[in-house]
Amino acid sequence: MSIIEAVTDVDNTFLSRREITCNFSGLGGKLKSLEATDMVTKEFKLDGKVVIPMRLRTHVGKSHVTGTFYIYDDENLAKKHINPTIFSRIEKIKAKLAETQAAETSDKASDEVKAEDTVTEESKKEEKDK
Repeated sequence: MSIIEAVTDVDNTFLSRREITCNFSGLGGKLKSLEATDMVTKEFKLDGKVVIPMRLRTHVGKSHVTGTFYIYDDENLAKKHINPTIFSRIEKIKAKLAETQAAETSDKASDEVKAEDTVTEESKKEEKDK
């Protein structure tokens, strides 16, 4: 498990947002933006707020990542301040994750059905042999 170290935590009252910069130790090249967002949300107890990953920066020759996150109380305000391209990218990533999770659950369900079919066929063969 990695360790999150807060570098800066600024309350920007002019833009009505909180800006957090963190170091993620041991995750160089492995950290994805949504995973980082989930980690920051859990670490700083930001449930119910809009957390937007603005930048994840890897450091050459080091195994840590520095991430900058903007935390808004209101999603509409966030959409006014931040480039809409960022929101569209986040939505695309979430859609892909939802598709992969749905595919995994359907694969597990089909595997369970196949296992049940195999068990019933084996039991029928045993009954015929008796």
